This record gives sequence, structure tokens and C-alpha cells, in this order.
Amino acid sequence: MAKYNKNPDVVATLTPEQFYVTQESGTERPWTGAYLDNKEVGIYVDIVSGEPLFASSDKYESGCGWPSFTKPIEPAHVNELTDNTLGMIRTEVRSTHGDSHLGHVFPDGPQDQGGLRYCINGASLRFIAKADMDAEGYGEFCNQVEDA
Repeated sequence: MAKYNKNPDVVATLTPEQFYVTQESGTERPWTGAYLDNKEVGIYVDIVSGEPLFASSDKYESGCGWPSFTKPIEPAHVNELTDNTLGMIRTEVRSTHGDSHLGHVFPDGPQDQGGLRYCINGASLRFIAKADMDAEGYGEFCNQVEDA
């Protein structure tokens, strides 16, 4: 089992937007994220810790302007916290080991897939294509992504 942690060397290499989103709980502008329209098969990992977060097979077009997923690939790698900012009560999503701000989860996702919408900032993610998963140490998750 791989060990994941907040890597200060990686934090030091983040772009200003990636730092703002992951370390300062920011939000990228809608419709601007790198992975919004990504249709490749693979997994999305925390850009800081590398912990696996979401599978391409659970990604869907929600129309909200950010990548949306129905569930985490490994629930233990996602923390859900109450967020009272902006005058509303929301559920923030953070990576467990990297403590990166990822986005929020809402109860308006596809009902036939559990009803949740994990609305995630692309700036908090790194995509690993299925063809590269074994080489990058994520082979155990290959069975959770569908072939194109």
C-alpha cells in the first residue's frame, strides 16, 4: 500500500492558481479548469500528495463549470467538512493525507448513481491515464476505470 503525504517539495512547485486552490481553499473560475472536458480513461489524484481521488468512470458533465464526479475512487482519501463561508452551509471536500482543498460535494448528482456531485477544482488534480497507472504505482485501481 502506497503512503501519501503533503509533500513540501511539490507544494513549492505549484502554480499560483494550484497553490491558491489547494493551500488557501480557493476556487478556480468556472469553465477554466484543465480537466473539465477531459474524456480520457484513468484516475485523478491529489496534485500535492498523489493520493487517488476519482476515477474517470465516475466523471460526468454536470453543467456547473468544474469537473464533477459521482463518488471518490477511495473514500478514505477524501474528507468532508462543514463549510460556513460565503453565507451558506456547504460540505467542503479535502484530501485526507495531503489536506488539499479539492472543492465541495452537493446532493444534486445523478440519482441513479447515489445522488452526489463532487464538484472539484481541476487545479487540485493531476490526471493519470490508464496506460500509465501501473508505471506510476496506481495499478491496483485499473479495475475501477472503464476502457474507452
